[in-house]
Amino acid sequence: MMRVPGTSRGATLLLALASVAVAFAAADTYVVVLALPDMMGTARIPINDLQRAAPIISGFLLGYVAILPLMGRIADLRGRVPVLVMALAVFAVGSLITAVAYDLPSMVTGRFLQGVGGGGLVPATLALVADIYPTERRGIPLGIVSGVQELGSVVGPLFGAVVLAVASWQFIFVINLVVGVVLALAIRAAAGRDAMDSPQGPVPRGFPDPIGILALLVAIGAATIVLVRPDGMLKDLTWGQLFIPYFGDNRWVTPIGAVAIGALAVLVVRCLFARRPLVDLRAWFGHLREADLLGATYLAVALGGVILAFATADPEVQVFSDQGPWFLLGSAVATVAFVVHTRRADQPLIPHGAIAERPAWGSLAVSFFIGAALIAALIDIPIFARTTIYRDSQLDAALVLVRFLVALPVGAVIGGYLIRRFSSGLVTAVGMFAAAGGFALMAQWDEDALRHWSVTGTLLLTGFGFGLALAPVNAALLASTRDAVHGVASALVVVARMVGMLVGISALTTLGMREFYDANRECLAEHASQYGRCGTQAAIAQEHAVFLGAAGCAVIAALLALWLFRGARTRGMSAAEVLRSGG
Repeated sequence: MMRVPGTSRGATLLLALASVAVAFAAADTYVVVLALPDMMGTARIPINDLQRAAPIISGFLLGYVAILPLMGRIADLRGRVPVLVMALAVFAVGSLITAVAYDLPSMVTGRFLQGVGGGGLVPATLALVADIYPTERRGIPLGIVSGVQELGSVVGPLFGAVVLAVASWQFIFVINLVVGVVLALAIRAAAGRDAMDSPQGPVPRGFPDPIGILALLVAIGAATIVLVRPDGMLKDLTWGQLFIPYFGDNRWVTPIGAVAIGALAVLVVRCLFARRPLVDLRAWFGHLREADLLGATYLAVALGGVILAFATADPEVQVFSDQGPWFLLGSAVATVAFVVHTRRADQPLIPHGAIAERPAWGSLAVSFFIGAALIAALIDIPIFARTTIYRDSQLDAALVLVRFLVALPVGAVIGGYLIRRFSSGLVTAVGMFAAAGGFALMAQWDEDALRHWSVTGTLLLTGFGFGLALAPVNAALLASTRDAVHGVASALVVVARMVGMLVGISALTTLGMREFYDANRECLAEHASQYGRCGTQAAIAQEHAVFLGAAGCAVIAALLALWLFRGARTRGMSAAEVLRSGG
């Protein structure tokens, strides 16, 4: 278990900083939505070719999900604070690359690294809650962490809109860079030096390697010049020679590109062999091997195939992308390889018996169905809005979802409080039944429904229900697993929800498209001349089918929680229980 500050105030500060980091990374998931048209312009992608820009979003999701289990396992082996600091450092590097990106590959690279860093924050923070608080006191902290994570989905688009109103899209990621660095330094300071020590020994004290620092500054400066290509330098007769390629037209085979690559190589060598390296790469490589890098690779490929199959598809017209079957085939092969490897390995990525208890593996099943239901709200509520009263404004359609998202963090905190008095299964079930009720009401919406005030109540009820279920699921998992596997277990419950979202949108889209074609065919059979009207009515019928399917997923999650979370001790023992236990 990780060393935490010796005072309650210090532990609370550390958790608060980690929660802010989680919220900021979550906001970055959504902030790119408004900036995407401007980013496409920078990458010279036509605005009507949105599918080509999909990797900017799916790249972040791929990094976020595929590396989660590995980051969670390293948090168990190396400690929570080192992983938090390293994750923020990776997030900051990804933000820098994205801020100075000039084409699609560089943007995707930056977004992927942002996803890796953002994903690493979640399991480390959830495990940190378990380190700091005993089982019966985890509810509210878990609710707060879940709440601020969901709050990021509200803040993200608003943050992006404010920045874009006064500056270019690059400033969004410059702010990300600054915040990432500040939070990393603040978390390291709040935790103290001892928290950065590894199980193999303390981190060397003293001033870090000066040569490494110089190499880092040179690499960042030269790489920034390569990517930005300032006009003043580019047009100067002397400085302009730094941008002339040795061969071809690649920016990195120029003199300034060679400086950046050379400085990076020096930095890597110093991090490997210096006495006080900036980053102890040898120790981190050791942790990667100990965490089962081969197994993590198999699992990353398996998850990556699922992500690429579904996340790059247009949810309005496709179940998965054109290459989806091949991605899924690769995912299936990697899954088989992962299972075989896990059974044979002495120290696999997911330790033997880590999630053997029913509430532990049950939390993964419940999380999967929560994700399958949640994605219907996140995607299909805006689609319904565009189909009906906001046909000409994608922004106004997206803002309809804000009423749902605002209720999520409120429900998360209240759900965390309630599990101090009630079982996690009961609280989860109440929340998901409420969400199912909200979806059932949405399935009754007509073309003018969004003009009525009652819609606000439906959206708030549904969002509150989802929020209510978040902390109990995490609490049941942490209460049913050993301290030594809290990091990887927390990662798996997040992965389960994300995979549920991807599979859910596929299944619900299939259901909805079938209803669309049936409703459109019946309408045209009666009103052959009203093609536009029939299309709108069929689209509404499609969304009704999706909402009913989501309600079904929410009910399944509720029933599974009631069954699978029995025996999960997420609250303090009553006086009667203490007497019965002989305490």
